[in-house]
Amino acid sequence: MNDENKIKVCVITGTRAEYGLFLPLLKLLKKHEFFQLQIVVTGMHLSPEFGLTYKEIEKDGFKISDKVEILLSSDTPVGITKSTGLALVGFADSYQRLKPNWVVVLGDRFETFAAATAAYLAKIPIAHLHGGETTEGATDEALRHAITKMSYLHFTSTETHRKRVIQLGEAPDRVFNVGAIGLDNIAEMSLLSKAELSKELGFDLKKPYLLVTFHPTTLEENTAEKQFKTLLQSLDYFSELNIIFTLPNADAEGRIIVQLINEYVFENKLRAKSYTNLGQLRYLSAIKYSTAVIGNSSSGLIEVPSFKIPTVNIGDRQKGREQGKTIINAEVNYDSIVKAIKKALSIVHKEICVNEKNPYGEGNSGFKIINLLQQKSTSVSLKKTFFDL
Repeated sequence: MNDENKIKVCVITGTRAEYGLFLPLLKLLKKHEFFQLQIVVTGMHLSPEFGLTYKEIEKDGFKISDKVEILLSSDTPVGITKSTGLALVGFADSYQRLKPNWVVVLGDRFETFAAATAAYLAKIPIAHLHGGETTEGATDEALRHAITKMSYLHFTSTETHRKRVIQLGEAPDRVFNVGAIGLDNIAEMSLLSKAELSKELGFDLKKPYLLVTFHPTTLEENTAEKQFKTLLQSLDYFSELNIIFTLPNADAEGRIIVQLINEYVFENKLRAKSYTNLGQLRYLSAIKYSTAVIGNSSSGLIEVPSFKIPTVNIGDRQKGREQGKTIINAEVNYDSIVKAIKKALSIVHKEICVNEKNPYGEGNSGFKIINLLQQKSTSVSLKKTFFDL
């Protein structure tokens, strides 16, 4: 099929983690005879502070169709709001140039919200991944549901989330449980050996280690510093374990966490190391060989269970998100975190992890999405009727 006759699918990505999740779908779209892939990068991908990760997308063999610059040098609510405004203007111009038939977004971040808003106002149908989830401690909660209401097709990660999207008034024939697309990577990627990973990271992995990712709880004000200091104190209790930190996203109060990580690593050079961007291959490999994953990242609930590895989920950032028995929840205080990590390290809990199925599926989401996009591209009416239960 000639490119002129192909359906143009514009995928929006603003963070390293989001790109990693999108990767299986991008590969399928790139080689599909029915679709023409467009990739628009924004947010952290274009920031030197976060590693200019758009270069990794190009290194993977993808052509970037457009770049939408939005990040201001601020992680305050005012700065995030202004970045959202810049994103809205930038995406309006980008869509005007690219003229996509579909815009595909994932999740709930502020730049994703801006991309969806611009597409909705431009009358471009939106396909949304990971709708219907709840994260009661983050601004993402309201943004995700707002994106759902602007979207035409919905690809949810569990049946519970599918039902919640329908509860929001979306017609069942446009809402599909395809599982979590990040699990496609686990099924398809050839992960690094422990020796290869150790060489890649420049860090000795002979000793057991914890993989730590902690983001600000964005619906709380001025809590990031206190919460993360509490986590660091808790990690000191387990001095026999090494620590790999991945740095947080560009959220309000994110910089204070980065500063505290850098100080901690400097003071614990032999035991701890931090990384701005591991990339999907190194990150998944790091999960595979870890003793436990600690923090409040969605990956701890969605991807980590597929490795039969325990997750200690701290605080309210992921509150309400569906989770399996491998997850141990902890309050943001020293005693609760230490108790939760001890449980994660126990033989009893490790046996639970081995026998528990991941509620987010087993992969193959990309093929399901591609097939549904192809089917639904023949008949799109943006005049949606609110579906009453």
